[in-house]
Amino acid sequence: MNDNEYYELLGVDRNSDSTTIKKAYRKLALKYHPDKAPEDKKDEYEETFKKISEAYNVLSDPEKKNIY
Repeated sequence: MNDNEYYELLGVDRNSDSTTIKKAYRKLALKYHPDKAPEDKKDEYEETFKKISEAYNVLSDPEKKNIY
């Protein structure tokens, strides 16, 4: 796994604070939420939403972020 993958996925810098990470996550979560997806792209949106959620889950937890 690329060391910057989660940061790139959320579109934030490695030195971003928790507020910036949270804002980036919320923006992307609203954009790619499966309930807002067009019928022909439901699977794509769902997969992207899962990746975004995983990235936020790791980067928002200081302990997990240190390990990452």
